[in-house]
Amino acid sequence: MANVTMSKKRKFVADGVFFAELNELLTRELAEDGYSGVEVRVTPMRTEIIIRATRTQSVLGEKGRRIRELTFVVQKRFGFAEGSVELYAEKVANRGLCAVAQCESLRYKLVGGLAVRRACYGVLRFVMESGAKGCEVIVSGKLRAQRAKSMKFKDGYMISSGAPTKEYIDRAVRHVMLRQGVLGIKVKIMLDWDPTGKNGPKMPMPDMVKVLVPKEDEELGKPYIGK
Repeated sequence: MANVTMSKKRKFVADGVFFAELNELLTRELAEDGYSGVEVRVTPMRTEIIIRATRTQSVLGEKGRRIRELTFVVQKRFGFAEGSVELYAEKVANRGLCAVAQCESLRYKLVGGLAVRRACYGVLRFVMESGAKGCEVIVSGKLRAQRAKSMKFKDGYMISSGAPTKEYIDRAVRHVMLRQGVLGIKVKIMLDWDPTGKNGPKMPMPDMVKVLVPKEDEELGKPYIGK
């Protein structure tokens, strides 16, 4: 954000509000382009905003027009000096392991009139085929009758408590405005351990057991018997 002298507490609150508002703006603007999150990097020279999306070409627009428009909007809204903020688009490596992308995908399926059960099982299968360890999809609201209810679809292994949930669980929530009312969608994806850190956390699960290969027994020579 613009350089203003403030206390540490106010700065953290201001940064949080800035991130929340920016995320909301990009979620609404780039929902159809597979928006999957944003990262803000502050350098001494300028502020870099990295937009993660599944369709980066749509985010950039024709000859980079759309990203320039977004840069101008962010610059004006948050009071950045000209040239001090830069927006970049980054392609999501594996959209099957991104909860936000799958949530948006499910939302568009439901808006398009696809049956809830069929749409959810489609998302569940795609996530598991992409290499996830587990997946959970919850849809709640007026699904068919006037009475609201909740449907839960699960596959694989899912943890719900402890420190590993911060590293291993990717979650997203979206609301679908349908004619009969609003549906709520929750998607939780449990990533698998990946030592490279590309498709999952580098840190292994605390309860993971590593079985070591036993060492080969050394052959001892014949004992020396003195006269």
